[in-house]
Amino acid sequence: MNIIFMGTPDFAVPSLRLLLEEGYNVTTVITQPDRPKGRKRVLTPTPVKVEAEKHGIPVLQPVKLREADSVEVIRQLAPDLIVTAAYGQILPKSVLDLPKYGCINIHASLLPKYRGGAPIHHAVMRGEAETGVTIMYMAVGLDTGDMISRVELPIEDTDTTGMLFDKLSIAGADLLKRTLPDLLAGRIEAVAQNEADAIYSPNIRREDEILDWSRSATELWNHIRGLNPFPGAYTLWNGEVLKVWASLKPQTKDSSGTGKSAVPGTVLNCSEQGVEVMTGAGTLWLTEIQPAGKKAMPVSEFIRGAQIPVGTVLGNV
Repeated sequence: MNIIFMGTPDFAVPSLRLLLEEGYNVTTVITQPDRPKGRKRVLTPTPVKVEAEKHGIPVLQPVKLREADSVEVIRQLAPDLIVTAAYGQILPKSVLDLPKYGCINIHASLLPKYRGGAPIHHAVMRGEAETGVTIMYMAVGLDTGDMISRVELPIEDTDTTGMLFDKLSIAGADLLKRTLPDLLAGRIEAVAQNEADAIYSPNIRREDEILDWSRSATELWNHIRGLNPFPGAYTLWNGEVLKVWASLKPQTKDSSGTGKSAVPGTVLNCSEQGVEVMTGAGTLWLTEIQPAGKKAMPVSEFIRGAQIPVGTVLGNV
């Protein structure tokens, strides 16, 4: 059994480890090219590359997998199975048709909901009560292949996208462990996705990070935790970016209105508890913020040296 593993971020590492721990023959790892990171723009290998090199597995990093040269290299490797997890490139049909057992993908959502590159972010931002992992056969479309297996996980009030990222990466590896024996034995009955239920989750854009104070307090709370730890939600204060990393879950009464009257975005309170902001429905207490040029900090620390005056309207230039 000749397996090629394709993956890039930390999310994919547990699945690669699982394959190796279970004794599967991973002959090659394909990952994205090294990228510059940090303020000093240091060229940094992907987490999957680092893990593969620990085990002495050859690593390929094509800039574009669709190019004929890249496809030919994979053809020469003669994979029986290709396993992908957050690889970051769409596999062309010329690659999908190569393995005897097909190409399977470990996707961090309950398909057909949240196809695309940022399924965890969007599930939290939209206030979903649960998410999960789906293992599917890969097809030419974006996350459109038939579903092989899945596992559900609740989204807790305390969860951020970063926390769910870790939970789902482990759940994905465990699901792969339980799925592969049946797949290789031909006992899988894959199920087609219902296109009517499909929801896409594109990569987060800069404009997606903006806090729209006309939305309800609950929607904004979900938005903030859905963008934590990357890239972070923000608003404007005195014409500069104010990152918002955490807020308190609004009480039920707050989400339907508090009786307070003010323009959405107006600061109503700034104290040890946080910064209370008027929204389109209820008020939201911001508890961790990051002013421009500063580190992220609890509001209780921020107010020792600064204040956001009551009456300030956030989001104004």
